Amino acid sequence: MINYRKVIAHGLIYLVLGIGAIAMAFPFIWMLSTSLKTLGAVSKLPPEIIPRPFNWDNYVTVWNKVSFGRYTLNSFLIVVVDLAGTLISCSLVAFGLAMFQFKLRNLIYLVMLGTLMLPSQVTMIPSYFIWKELGGLDTYYPLIVPSFLGGAFGIFLMHQFLKSLPKELYESAVIDGCRPPGIFWRIYLPLCRPALSALGVFTFMSAWNNTVGPLIYLQSKELYTLPLALLYLKSDTDINTALLMAGAMIVTLPVVIIYLIAQKQFVQGIASTGLKG
Repeated sequence: MINYRKVIAHGLIYLVLGIGAIAMAFPFIWMLSTSLKTLGAVSKLPPEIIPRPFNWDNYVTVWNKVSFGRYTLNSFLIVVVDLAGTLISCSLVAFGLAMFQFKLRNLIYLVMLGTLMLPSQVTMIPSYFIWKELGGLDTYYPLIVPSFLGGAFGIFLMHQFLKSLPKELYESAVIDGCRPPGIFWRIYLPLCRPALSALGVFTFMSAWNNTVGPLIYLQSKELYTLPLALLYLKSDTDINTALLMAGAMIVTLPVVIIYLIAQKQFVQGIASTGLKG
């Protein structure tokens, strides 16, 4: 017998979720639509969702005349180095905290977690003067070197996943004569793929969308990253809204693609580290 109450309840849930999905996707759809419009079609009333005709010249103009190609390469360089540094450093530190017993281990872990409560604005000015004394201004060093020093969030994410793995794996490997570096690289690191995927997505999004860091440390225009280039593109009075939306699409698209590719591993990594809520 059909349970009509259950069917109606499920129908209402899917209806609310569908409306929410459309509401969340609408800004992206509008941005895509505007990026394909001509200058006259942008201000047309009532506005059109589907441009007629599609104006792909906006992307060509932004990519070539505004040097978005160079800015894209700059952003990818920073993101790749950040990914490598973050994944290696955070997994190593988390492995040490999760597997080894030593004095003040819990205190070190708690102090590290305490840094998550510090707003980035608190350390922004001291960090600037430190890099100024080190001669790091107008270089990529302030943007990539910190990733090799470990981050509290990444260490916490990897630590939670490592703690969920059986301790017997480590003990069996030690009995078989494997040393800690070998245990880490051969046994635990392959098992950490879900957590590494989740951390990789978070790191990619953070590094790719970072605007404040490049804005503080970079002065040369040829060193600009995509978010910084988009910020200055917005301040250019000769740039119309369609070109601005085309630039925004170029900045947004890699994040969407990376998330879609790593979606399964991302969700699995979040669920297995206790960060779901």
